[in-house]
Amino acid sequence: MNVRSMLVFCAMLAVLPAGAQDGPVLKEGEADVNTLVDALTPKKPVRMRGFKIVREDAGTPAPAAAPAKAHLLITFDTNSANLSERAKTSLDAVGQALGSDKLSGARFAIEGHADPRGGAAANLKLSQLRAQSVRDYLVNQLQIDAARLDAVGKGAQEPMNKTNPQAPENRRVTIVNLTR
Repeated sequence: MNVRSMLVFCAMLAVLPAGAQDGPVLKEGEADVNTLVDALTPKKPVRMRGFKIVREDAGTPAPAAAPAKAHLLITFDTNSANLSERAKTSLDAVGQALGSDKLSGARFAIEGHADPRGGAAANLKLSQLRAQSVRDYLVNQLQIDAARLDAVGKGAQEPMNKTNPQAPENRRVTIVNLTR
């Protein structure tokens, strides 16, 4: 690879939008407030002209940024929407993050996801119940304004790990910042 090709490659890597990584996957106990605030804060999109990075505020429109999101591996009892104690501890950090100065005015979708075991209708219902359970905990226990949170069941339609359909990351809750 010549020097020019290497520079082009490095410049392209530098301007990948935040959504290209599709948000972090956080296991229970890894969801600290700062990590969540960073993951859920929308990033200004960047675009490249030649080798110069031009930000949206420089007067030229940039492509829309992907929504800021974080994937949480929240544990539930099997075939249940009941939150475990470890899940509640992780959600306590989520509640603190949502109340931070950077995120206090934002709206969020709480997306429940399932692996493909079971029927499609059952998975959709279970993922909706799990998303609703997370929303209810944030609203009732942590006093997050209910108008800021939408619970959405996705079923097994959006697996993160397509090579291993039963992988834990396919049974997750994703929090998506709806504010751009």
